[in-house]
Amino acid sequence: VMEKTTSEAPPCGPEETASEAARVPATEPPGEVAASESPGEEQTPKPQEPASLAPAAPSAPAATQPEPTSEDIPSAPLLLTLEDVSHSSVTVSWEPPERLGRLGLQGYVLELCREGASEWVPVNARPMMVTQQTVRNLALGDKFFLRVAAVSSAGTGPPATLDQPVHIQETEAPKIRVPRHLRQTYIRQVGEAVNLQIPFQGKPKPQASWTHNGHALDSQRVSVLTGDQDSILFIRSAQRSDSGRYELTVQLEGLEAKAAIDILVIEKPGAPSSIRLLDVWGCNAALEWTPPTDTGNTELLGYTVQKADKKTGHWFTVLERFHSTTCTVSDLIVGNSYSFRVFSENLCGLSTSAAVTKELAHIQKADIAAKPKGFIERDFSEAPSFTQPLADHTSTPGYSTQLFCSVRASPKPKIIWMKNNMEIQGDPRYRTLSDQGICTLEIRKPSPFDSGVYTCKAVNVLGEASVDCRLEVKGEGLRRVAPWGPSRGWASSRSPLVGVGPGGTSQAGEAGQRRLRSGCGNGFQVGGRPSVGRAGNREPPAPLPSPSSNLRDLFQPPLLTEEPWEEAGMTQVAGRTAPSATSGGGGEAKRRLGAGVG
Repeated sequence: VMEKTTSEAPPCGPEETASEAARVPATEPPGEVAASESPGEEQTPKPQEPASLAPAAPSAPAATQPEPTSEDIPSAPLLLTLEDVSHSSVTVSWEPPERLGRLGLQGYVLELCREGASEWVPVNARPMMVTQQTVRNLALGDKFFLRVAAVSSAGTGPPATLDQPVHIQETEAPKIRVPRHLRQTYIRQVGEAVNLQIPFQGKPKPQASWTHNGHALDSQRVSVLTGDQDSILFIRSAQRSDSGRYELTVQLEGLEAKAAIDILVIEKPGAPSSIRLLDVWGCNAALEWTPPTDTGNTELLGYTVQKADKKTGHWFTVLERFHSTTCTVSDLIVGNSYSFRVFSENLCGLSTSAAVTKELAHIQKADIAAKPKGFIERDFSEAPSFTQPLADHTSTPGYSTQLFCSVRASPKPKIIWMKNNMEIQGDPRYRTLSDQGICTLEIRKPSPFDSGVYTCKAVNVLGEASVDCRLEVKGEGLRRVAPWGPSRGWASSRSPLVGVGPGGTSQAGEAGQRRLRSGCGNGFQVGGRPSVGRAGNREPPAPLPSPSSNLRDLFQPPLLTEEPWEEAGMTQVAGRTAPSATSGGGGEAKRRLGAGVG
C-alpha cells in the first residue's frame, strides 16, 4: 500500500546506532519474546548498527535461535528517488523490494548520515509501512546522505542509498519572464543586430540553454551570455537564415521552464517579373503583371503603379498598395503617350527596381462633335424684402447704440432711415452703413430725446419695403450748463430756460433773449432760480458758443411725451425747442428762433 508520512530530522551529534527496540513494530504483542530478532541483527553487514536483545519472559530462560536464512530477510527497496528539496525539508520515495521474506514485511526504516560523519541516524523510531517520507525542520546549509531499508520479523534487509548527497539551501522554482514586445514575432531587417535579453528567476542559479528550431545554436553567428537573473542572445548582423523559433530552457534540480521567441529577418522584395499593356481605349489603359519571385521573406503589402508622360518623363503615382496583378489607369490626357511601371512593397518598403512597360499607350483624340446647349440668362431682379427686421431696443444715455437689419434686393436698393416718420439723413449724430445687404444705424451718445420709432426703408425700381422698431433711452442724461449759474457744472436735463417758466416768472424778458442772441449768456435759469442781467450778477459771465451752434449742445429738453408744451413754457419749432409766446420772454425771441437766428 502506497502511503506517505512526515518525520522530523534527528538531532545532529555523536549518537549510538538505532536500538533494536526501534525496529520492532508497534503492533507486536507485549508478552512475546523478541529474542529471535537478535540473530537477525547480528547478520546485518553494517557494524554501526548493533542489535540489542529484547527482554525475555521471566518464566522461560533465554534460548539461542538459529540464524535466519536469506529467504526470511527482505531485499533492498527499489528506485530510491529524491522527490523534492526545499529550504527546510526533503522528500524521498521508493518502491517495495523484490523479495519481502517468508515472514512478511513489517515496514521501512529511513536513516540519515550527515556529511563528514560515519553514523547513520534513523529518522523514524520504528518501521513504517510507507513508500514516501518527508523529513522536515532541516537547517539551511545541511548536507547529508539518505538510505532506506526494509524490516521483517527475521531482521533488516540491505539498504538502498541515494547516489548524491542532499544539500539544503534556499530554493526557488525557475521561471522565465518574456518581455511584452517579444511575445509576438520579432521582426528585423537584413544587416541589423538582434539583441534579446530574457530575464528569469530561480534559486540557486539555474542552468540556461538556447536552441534554434530545435537544434543547438551556431556559435559562429550567435553569442549567448547568461547571468544570475537573465540570458542574452546576440546576433551582430542578422541574415534571413537566422529566422525561426528560438527556445530558452532554464533548469534547476529537476525543474525547468521554457520560453519560445519567434524571429523574422526580412528585406525588400524583388520587382514584378513582367508587365504588359493589355488594351488602350478612350482615356484608359489596362495593365497586367506577374508577382515577384522573391518577396523578401515576408508577405507583400501590395503594388505601386506609376505613369509617366513621354513629353515630360516625370513619374506620378496612380495606385498604392494595390493587391491585384491587373489594373486600369484612367483619366489619361488625350494626345499624350504614357509609360507605366510597377513596384512591389512589403514591410521594408518598395522594391529597389520596377517592371516597366515596353510599349507606349497612345491616347488618341476621338472624333466627337460638341453640341453646346443655348445659354438661358436668368433674371435676378427682385423687389426689396427684409430678411432680418429691426428689433426693439433699450439704451442708456451717453452710450452709443446701433440698430441692425438685413435686406435683399436686385438692383441694389437705396436705404433711407427715419425717426418718427422723419428722415434723419445728414444729421451728424447719426451714422448709417450698408454692406452686403446689412444695414446699420449708429446713434452716437443718445439721450432721452432720441427715444422714438425708427424706420429703415429700402427702395429700388421694383418696389420698396420698410421695417421699424422702438428705441427707448432710459435714465437721466448729464449735460453741460451755463457756467455762471449757481451750480456751475452738470445739471439735470429738465432745467427750464429763463423766461419760459409758467406764468411769466422770468425777470430777464426780452433783454435776456437779446443777451442769448448776442452771446452774453445771461438768459438761463439754473436750478429753478432765474438769473438776472449783467448788472445784477456779481460774477463776470463766461462766453457762450456762437449763435450758429445748436441749442442742444447747451441743454437737453425733456422727452417728447403727451405733456403739453405750453405748460412747460416751450414750443417746438422746426425740430427745435423755443420759448412759448405766453412766457415772459416775449414774441421777438420766438420769431428770431424760428427764423434760425438763435
